[in-house]
Amino acid sequence: MSPTPSPSAVHFRTCNLCEAMCGLRIETAGDRVTSIRGDDEDPFSQGHICPKAVALQDLHEDPDRLRNPVRRTASGWQPLSWKEALDETAKRLHAVQQKHGRDAVGVYVGNPTVHNHGAMLLLPFLLKALRTRNKFSATSVDQLPHHVASYLMFGHQLLIPIPDIDRTHFMLILGANPLASNGSLMTAPGTRGRLKAIQQRGGKVVVVDPRRTETARIADEHLFIRPGTDALWLFSLLHVLLGAGPKLGRLADFTDGLVHVKELAREFTPERAAIHTGIPADTTRRLALELAASSSAVCYGRVGVSTQPFGALCQWLINVINVVTGNMDREGGAMFTLPAFDLIKGPRPLTAGRGSMGRFKSRVRGLAEFSGELPVSVLGEEILTPGEGQIRALVTSAGNPVVSTPNGRQLDQAFGSLDFMVSIDPYINETTRHAHIILPPVTQLERGHYDLIFNTFAVRNTVKYSAPLFTPPPGALQDWEIFLELKHRLDSLRGEPLTRGELPYRALKALGPEGILDLGLRGGPYGMRLKPWRRGLSLASLKAAPHGVDLGPLKPCFPERLATRGHRLQLAPEPLVADVDRLRQAFPATPPAFASEDALLLIGRRHVRDNNSWMHNVPRLVSGKPRCTLMVHPEDARRLGLEEGQEALVTSRVGEVKAPVNVTDEVMPGVVSLPHGYGHGRQGIQMQVAGAHAGVSINDVTDDQVLDAIGGNAAFSGIQVRVQPVQSMSTTVQPRQSAIE
Repeated sequence: MSPTPSPSAVHFRTCNLCEAMCGLRIETAGDRVTSIRGDDEDPFSQGHICPKAVALQDLHEDPDRLRNPVRRTASGWQPLSWKEALDETAKRLHAVQQKHGRDAVGVYVGNPTVHNHGAMLLLPFLLKALRTRNKFSATSVDQLPHHVASYLMFGHQLLIPIPDIDRTHFMLILGANPLASNGSLMTAPGTRGRLKAIQQRGGKVVVVDPRRTETARIADEHLFIRPGTDALWLFSLLHVLLGAGPKLGRLADFTDGLVHVKELAREFTPERAAIHTGIPADTTRRLALELAASSSAVCYGRVGVSTQPFGALCQWLINVINVVTGNMDREGGAMFTLPAFDLIKGPRPLTAGRGSMGRFKSRVRGLAEFSGELPVSVLGEEILTPGEGQIRALVTSAGNPVVSTPNGRQLDQAFGSLDFMVSIDPYINETTRHAHIILPPVTQLERGHYDLIFNTFAVRNTVKYSAPLFTPPPGALQDWEIFLELKHRLDSLRGEPLTRGELPYRALKALGPEGILDLGLRGGPYGMRLKPWRRGLSLASLKAAPHGVDLGPLKPCFPERLATRGHRLQLAPEPLVADVDRLRQAFPATPPAFASEDALLLIGRRHVRDNNSWMHNVPRLVSGKPRCTLMVHPEDARRLGLEEGQEALVTSRVGEVKAPVNVTDEVMPGVVSLPHGYGHGRQGIQMQVAGAHAGVSINDVTDDQVLDAIGGNAAFSGIQVRVQPVQSMSTTVQPRQSAIE
């Protein structure tokens, strides 16, 4: 008699592996995924998916993924019960703070947190229970300059302008590769089609980047630019635009600072910029006039312009350009979302803070906080430098800073020296191998999903809730439950009164992220406003619409949505204006004395099948030709004696790595490129596929001392390095390894 087949089912879900929010149609049989493809009925993605979508199944089934807590011992990793693991974690964190002060515990929160509404909503309660100033996240190695510019200009760190890509006629893209990222701070599934549509309606796409990226290949025009000079070029663009006459339109009634911006831009001519950027002055003037003359246009810049010493200036100048061309807060320009769960102007207890700057500083280098976080580039020194306030214990959640933050080898050393470390993570990776205890949460398919953050950055207002596909194993915990259990134990150890400890714990546990989500939807701009007889959004109504709900295109919202005093747009915020002098000194009007011929500028890159450091254990995503190669221009390869496939040594102030050479004219002369997120060959990692495709970490040569002065964002782009053939070295330099107990 044949066995009874497992019941099959069809689920509709949002992919939460990158920012695009693609809709999926997933078929299951029992506890197995049998098919993943695009959901043609999703109103936002309309059937589009990228190769990463299949990874949801592979991550769920990965044999290397931890299913239960483990403790590191001298003889290896030892399984623990959840109660043992949570109790010991709380006791050891509490003991460190009792002995050394509350700031002796640090926290690092990684990128996947923003893909998890439960973690987003409940993590603040654990952070509050820890009471430490030493909080760090992936924000300061990524998009922090956007937050700084938005906070200073518009009054809120999340009021980030989004390119209205579907209605624009001219799109100027700097340091972004949306064909690989699927859009970033521009949630836009099917970006290739959206860019092609600009061209089909008679518009133009221009890419400015030191590398001819996948996006640059389909653009109408691509300009190479010397890494780190984007702010200077943007100022020269602004110089031409203001000379031709600004067009603020209706924004003129509530915009301050235009006169000051005109004064600042006067000296930054296209000729001055050409000396440093490599972009001819005539080209700059032509593009500026094309931008100004277009019926609608938008300037957009991402990681490449954020992760450099003038990242905040870049994002400020991009906003200013969109304002003075009349393209800010208008159709086809840079616009703002009105999400169903409104983190900016929703119910007050459920909104994100406006932001802050400089309320306190890091202990060693004296770098200022932004929105309660310190730059992650100081994390290593805060652990390794003795003295009062030294970090002696660390909590990491959904992050791998050893390979994703500057000077990763210093962090390797620092993490190995901690008195205690706990990681909330499903893998034993480059970072978590240092943990004393690892607390693994359930997988993406075992929890519900709602895009709190990416609905805030989407190119269209949509909303969708995805129910879990599978029931977690008995006893398994979600991230938010781990946070809440640790908070409860820390409160109990400190003897918190019932009203501050036990009662909130019980209430939050009963409500859960879905209960909070329902309150936010009901109280949001499209919600029931807590009145069940009023038609509108609630969690129940979303569950009844499994493909999602289209809420319409972005609409003008200024000045009402501005969060500044008097609802006025600030075109010349003092901290950014003051930083112009640093730009002036870095790029004088006279020709620069460039570094020696041996010096090259290192930039990163990303592939559509990569997502930072955490998806290299998926066989289907790492198959094919090796992607962790050093791109070198043919002229530089000839000069340095490098050949295709040959191993080269890349050396910076902080370290060195060896990588196979890819000779290509996709990078400009004087520039080399390594991808981000690799370096899985360190001892103690338990990720078999990633280990077999280890590559090298670009962050073993990026410099923790090179930062953007405004906000402290890491300056990855344009790190000075030397490159030489490995065979020409008199002695072979071996990468340093961090000892593991």
